[in-house]
Amino acid sequence: MSKPYPDASPYPTAPAAWDPENKSSVNITPPPYQEPSAGGFGGGYQTGYPTVPPQNSYTPEPGQYGMNPMGHPAAVTVQPGVYITQVQLAHPEPEYLGYSIFTMLCCCLPIGIAALIYSISTRDANNIGNLDLARKHSRTARVLNHTALGIGICILVIWIGAVIAINFIH
Repeated sequence: MSKPYPDASPYPTAPAAWDPENKSSVNITPPPYQEPSAGGFGGGYQTGYPTVPPQNSYTPEPGQYGMNPMGHPAAVTVQPGVYITQVQLAHPEPEYLGYSIFTMLCCCLPIGIAALIYSISTRDANNIGNLDLARKHSRTARVLNHTALGIGICILVIWIGAVIAINFIH
């Protein structure tokens, strides 16, 4: 079986192992500078800046675009960044968070969860200052809470009636 690399390699040998105690034994010098050749690094393309300024280059006359009347380059002024922040509402919409938690735990769990989500959305809309969205979510949370409370009361009345009917029959 042949070796993957020839014995006589054109590359230098690996550097000696690093000894942090003995730094003077390491004598590593960078390789010498070589001009890029047509077939070497860069593939014949020019690397770096040209050594000769280009012929027929355009230089603006004083007073033209990019130059002020005195012939000096125009100064560049950078505008500061603009940050837009929204302010909380002065009169926020009611969020019905406590009412939503009550209806979720005591009346109707699925509708109470939906009301809780809309209550939190109302709070978020109030915090970012979006009045229309806050009104919409507040109204939806209130309707869901009233519906859950009505369902809870109906279930309670039916349950009490069933208990009375069962006890009255026996």
